[in-house]
Amino acid sequence: MIHVAGRPFSLDSTIDFGRVERVIIQQMLDSPEFFSYHSMNEFRFEINIRKNIMESAKEMNASQVTFTIFESAYCNPTYWDLTNAGGFLLRPGVRPSDAIVDIYRNGSLYGFECATAIIIIYYQAILKSIGRRHFDSIFQNLYLYSWHTDPDLQLHIFNSNRFLAGDVVYFNNPDYHPTTPWYRGVNAVVLSDGSFFGHGVGIVTAEQMIQFLNSERSPGSTQSAYLANLITRFSPATLLLLTLQSHRNFYKKQKIVIHHNHCSISSFVYQFYLDNHID
Repeated sequence: MIHVAGRPFSLDSTIDFGRVERVIIQQMLDSPEFFSYHSMNEFRFEINIRKNIMESAKEMNASQVTFTIFESAYCNPTYWDLTNAGGFLLRPGVRPSDAIVDIYRNGSLYGFECATAIIIIYYQAILKSIGRRHFDSIFQNLYLYSWHTDPDLQLHIFNSNRFLAGDVVYFNNPDYHPTTPWYRGVNAVVLSDGSFFGHGVGIVTAEQMIQFLNSERSPGSTQSAYLANLITRFSPATLLLLTLQSHRNFYKKQKIVIHHNHCSISSFVYQFYLDNHID
């Protein structure tokens, strides 16, 4: 169910939305979740940012970025400093929007694992949604490492088997081969046609993703990889901030970074590390 400005919203009201937007809205209407927005502007913004998440995922798939582990990560030194942990720290004097765009424009200069890929997709989607000026105002101290985010990019992580286009899900591989622990799972963007984008795998169906992970299991394993009941999306507070496009010129305390060195972990696992300060 969807409520906008206190009133139920129906598919009949979407005549001016495009095909992809209508797919998202229909999924929301069919979902047992209750979606409420103060205004049509808020509602349109979430639909648009979901569309941009999917577009950014497809653009990453078409780019020349490489999947690699933290120890082998690399980036364009014009825009980023590579840390000892394999993270990318925005260089002084560099516009955050330029640095994010460069990952897509000069993909051959970048290698990172799949959780980091999701955060890059999120930043690119936000940039598409609010423009360079507002993006640079809000996200001034970018550091790309696993699921770490800027304080103004808060994530909503919850358990459900019902996801929407633009959500991020996790394919878990509990019996991953010990010599390739980076195939413990894949973080994947849900696309509007029901397929998924996972960095290092590409755009595939759920069955193909599971088949790929099963090929990376321990010898003799009988436990299949599977699509976990785990959803990651932007928090309501983040969506409201981005909708308002507020300037953030004051100091904001940065989040703790957990340098765990475990590639391809889920958002839930990273949150567990964060809550327990496991480094």
